[in-house]
Amino acid sequence: MFIDTQQFPFLAHLRRSWRDIRDECLALAQDSFEPWVQRDMYDHGWSVYGLVAFGTRIDAALAACPRTAQALQHVPGLTTAGFSRMIPGTTIKPHEGWVTTVYRAHLGLVVPDGDCALRVGTQTRRWQAGDLFVFDDTVNHEAWNRTTGIRTVLLFDFLRPGRSMDELDELPTDVAAQVHRRTQPRL
Repeated sequence: MFIDTQQFPFLAHLRRSWRDIRDECLALAQDSFEPWVQRDMYDHGWSVYGLVAFGTRIDAALAACPRTAQALQHVPGLTTAGFSRMIPGTTIKPHEGWVTTVYRAHLGLVVPDGDCALRVGTQTRRWQAGDLFVFDDTVNHEAWNRTTGIRTVLLFDFLRPGRSMDELDELPTDVAAQVHRRTQPRL
């Protein structure tokens, strides 16, 4: 289910900063994006540039995107953040997340015209550049990009109201190993 963004006044700062965030994302080297860690959810075409992974800052990535890092400081209880990119023809299969302590948000950065959307439960929404939506990742959802352009959003998770970092759900072992590898400094 989608969550009313009016509940989260801190999101207004991200909406105001979306062009700066988009520009930093577009300046990144294309090969700096890596496939999303849960490969069973898609066949091809979904990649991310991680900034924060389950509470662990990726310092080199944040240093490469200082305006984005500054904007994310306004998100209380930020647990995960990164740029999420879907090339044309990408489909993320229906699935449910396991982290019950956070909500997920998408800030549209580059959104092609056409059939490029996210379904959560029975609701479907199309991304829009500069717009933001919040949803419950534990509800069945899927995404697709059936256009000829690349879709890019700032994806981030933040604690649900009344929850604390001490309550974060455990990562599955395979995901935890990949997250650990990605958060280590590159030599």
